[in-house]
Amino acid sequence: MPFLSLTSWSLHRNLGPLRWTRWDDNTRTQITVTQDQPELISLLELPAVLAKKGFRSLEVCHFHFPDTSESYLQRLKHTFTEAGLQFYTLLIEYGDISSSDDLRRQSDIAWIKGWIDIAARAGAERVRVIAGDAEPTDQEALQRSVDALRELSSYGAAQGVRVVTENFHSLTSIADNCLALLEGCGELLGLTSDFGNFKGIEKYGELVKTIPHSESIHAKAQTNADGYPDEAEFNRCMEVAKQAGYEGPLTIVYDGPGDMWEGIERVRRLVTPYLNKS
Repeated sequence: MPFLSLTSWSLHRNLGPLRWTRWDDNTRTQITVTQDQPELISLLELPAVLAKKGFRSLEVCHFHFPDTSESYLQRLKHTFTEAGLQFYTLLIEYGDISSSDDLRRQSDIAWIKGWIDIAARAGAERVRVIAGDAEPTDQEALQRSVDALRELSSYGAAQGVRVVTENFHSLTSIADNCLALLEGCGELLGLTSDFGNFKGIEKYGELVKTIPHSESIHAKAQTNADGYPDEAEFNRCMEVAKQAGYEGPLTIVYDGPGDMWEGIERVRRLVTPYLNKS
């Protein structure tokens, strides 16, 4: 049955500095760019807070990790266990495994493997890997992404971490490419569907294609300038999930203005009628 989940992105103005990973063309390697944000709550405190609020799982963006030492990862794992909360997915927010630049692609694959290692030590059940930034019509790039995802999925499986991808960034901006990746990788690879990432008039038809194959939904609402969701648009997406018989986490994504907890609660009110129903 569907259950309530949250992504750490929904609190990105509250969880301290964001440690973005970027590719540096000069050094030909990954670099970290830190964006200052206030720490109103720590990542270690978050699982207990969410459990008290009735959430059952959390998805954590990699740039919210303030530390990747063994001692910190074990502390983080313990906080999830103590709270009785699933660490459903570690969201790896960088990497272009579709790139035609062999050095860049192989470097990103190796970097992603490092985060799979981190996920395993922190107790995450999954990692989300971006399929690539290539144009969706680039069939060679799609094959490069299939090959990389097969390699990464096998690597993760050996450590007990499932690899999923998402309709996120250019290559998977159309549903058919999402399905082609699943077909190319078989049962090793999973999929997340985000309500907000397909665009245009074809959006709902695209979700109809991907949600039946998804083991996570990012329930992202479109919000106005005051942070209030477009209820009709959101409910239409939720009805697609309901008709598909979706039974995984409904992970609230709030990215609007104002108080983030209040924004989360506004989206939660729209999600709640669909919880615990087949």
